[in-house]
Amino acid sequence: MKTVDLIGHGGNEVVVVGERPMPERGAGQVLVRMHAATLNRVDLYMRDSGAGITHTLPQTMGLDGAGVIEAMDEGEPGLHIGQKVLVYPAVTCGVCEFCQSGEEVLCTRMSLLGEHRDGTLSEYIRVPARNLVPMPDSWTFEEAAALGVNHLTAWRMLVSRARLQAGESVLIFGIGGGVSLAGLQLAKAMGARVFVTSTQQDKLDRALALGADGVIHSREQDVVQEVMRLTGKRGVDVVFENVGQAVWDSALRSAVRGGRIVTCGATTGDQPGADLRRVFIRQLQILGSTLGNLEELKALTRFCEQQDLRPLIEKTYALDDIHAALDRLASGQQFGKLAVRIQG
Repeated sequence: MKTVDLIGHGGNEVVVVGERPMPERGAGQVLVRMHAATLNRVDLYMRDSGAGITHTLPQTMGLDGAGVIEAMDEGEPGLHIGQKVLVYPAVTCGVCEFCQSGEEVLCTRMSLLGEHRDGTLSEYIRVPARNLVPMPDSWTFEEAAALGVNHLTAWRMLVSRARLQAGESVLIFGIGGGVSLAGLQLAKAMGARVFVTSTQQDKLDRALALGADGVIHSREQDVVQEVMRLTGKRGVDVVFENVGQAVWDSALRSAVRGGRIVTCGATTGDQPGADLRRVFIRQLQILGSTLGNLEELKALTRFCEQQDLRPLIEKTYALDDIHAALDRLASGQQFGKLAVRIQG
């Protein structure tokens, strides 16, 4: 079977499209014929460094994906051969205190597809039956694949962590990337007012077309001043942040007293100034978040189907064009998800 494999670290030359043996399905596992996956920032991290992530090379890349069940044990509830499914990317132990409480995203032995174990950029994968969620019938495989990481991350940030309510306001940094776009789509569908930032005017224009209530050109405008102007000097209820050090001061100063700052990334650095006086005087809540639980993915899928909210796919690449897809992601110019068609 054809796969996209990581054979080293340090640039595109360590990513190869090749052939590997079909995975052998064990008891409790499901064999899925993959149709599509999407790229995530961690794919670049794995290609360029992989530092701090325990893995063995060669390793098949890809965190999220969607396909059709090819083989499975009899009697798996809610699943059947030929069913279209999307993949939950975290394989968890099921027995630690966090798994037992339904917070498996905190599992002490969690392994992620495409990071710690072979991933979804493969014609076939095997995963535990519990890692599969039926996908909406009318969706494309690319749209369904996109839910598993970026939209799930944004859902947990907004719903489970920040507990966003209709009528509240949200500031989203760096619109155009997958998590930030998912945050815009979800927050608007939840009835929030959403303001977004970018250094590129075309991305701000497209965000307005998607329903953003206000945009801030962070290279030409002072983010905090614009937030105060847009909110009548109040500040926003929720700051949605996945950029890190470069925007952290603006994030703290843009929140209303008692506001919530939820963060899931640090692409520009992870050691910002803390400004602890602002944190305790204004009683700000700083919330860390990453990925989400299986039940959150199921709830997200239902919500998106009910709202007819579909992930925005910028472009779909063939599996053989993986280097062009990774280069596009690395450029930071994309607006929406970059999908990879694995099989027709």
